Amino acid sequence: MYYNEVCGLKLSALGMGNMRLPQKAGKIDYEKAQEIIDLAYESGINYYDTAFRYHSGESEIFIGKALAKYPRESWYLASKLPGHQMHYENGKLGFHGYLSDFQVEKISDIFEMQLEKCGVDYFDFYLLHNLSETSIDFYMNPEVGVVDYLKKQKELGRIRHLGFSSHGSAETIDRFLNAYDCFEFCQIQLNYLDWTLQDAASKYDVITKHGLAVWVMEPVRGGKLAIVDPTTKKEMEARRPGESPARWAFRFLQSLPNAKMILSGMTTLDQLKDNLRTFAYRDAVNEDECAFLLEAAEKLKNLVPCTACRYCTEDCPMSLPIPEIFALYNTKVGDPSFDLKAAFSSFEPEKLPSNCIACGACARICPQRIRIPDMMAMIAEQI
Repeated sequence: MYYNEVCGLKLSALGMGNMRLPQKAGKIDYEKAQEIIDLAYESGINYYDTAFRYHSGESEIFIGKALAKYPRESWYLASKLPGHQMHYENGKLGFHGYLSDFQVEKISDIFEMQLEKCGVDYFDFYLLHNLSETSIDFYMNPEVGVVDYLKKQKELGRIRHLGFSSHGSAETIDRFLNAYDCFEFCQIQLNYLDWTLQDAASKYDVITKHGLAVWVMEPVRGGKLAIVDPTTKKEMEARRPGESPARWAFRFLQSLPNAKMILSGMTTLDQLKDNLRTFAYRDAVNEDECAFLLEAAEKLKNLVPCTACRYCTEDCPMSLPIPEIFALYNTKVGDPSFDLKAAFSSFEPEKLPSNCIACGACARICPQRIRIPDMMAMIAEQI
């Protein structure tokens, strides 16, 4: 494992994300997940990322328990304030979507709850979750006082380093950083596809211009870049025999000097082991390899850009398996011989895309800004 000097600390270049932990019967499989955390820790990973909503709130509880067996000073824990799922109306805080029944009176209620769930006295890193066009006004609202409260917690030593994640535009990130100078890092969706598809290049430049370190999420786009088309895979094999597509994606990120933390949500031990081999040392792509990856990305731009984060399913009143529907559609796009109708014949009738009522709740919360109701209607027509 190689490390980066950032925020005055020696951080493993690879961080452990805890949004896609192994599951059993819809809940985190604690035994398998603990095996992953143990191997990650023993292999030198010292940064662990979670959030209020991951695994419907269970992720914070799990990671706190999983790391408690190790000395507190030997690992760094990050969590996030769920302001992207909140609103402030008539002097009261409230939540959107599946958390709409969850009641809090003030921001401190959430922060104190998170410390308790994680079983810690402080967070090494704490983030505003998903600063975007739809959440920036909440985060900047002086009546709510989110930033002021978190700055106070940092003064008290309950937050060591303050940052934010964002799926917003470069302009939104710039606007926020022009207003505040208390943040040290910004976590964005960054990979060789989104470098151009979601203009991550501009976001990277804006964050760097403001002097913040870049944290990377979705480095393989929820696994999409770990499985590439046959032509691209053949070319990858010819250039680097035995190198996995996932390693190519990570090596692209290793070529960016300000990408100081690369997070990966590893669901299996095999994924972790492959990533550990990749991060044994820095092996950035060269100029020719970078051009090859960006050209390969062009073939992926006609796919539905779903990362299977499952935010949409939490707000869907029809309980539709939206990521699974998109995954089948993307398979059809990549392989015209794939029988889409046959694939959907295994779905329960109430789970088919034709049951979408186009309420728009999913699209409002989708970090990828997918027009989900329109896509569901289009897919329904094809089956």
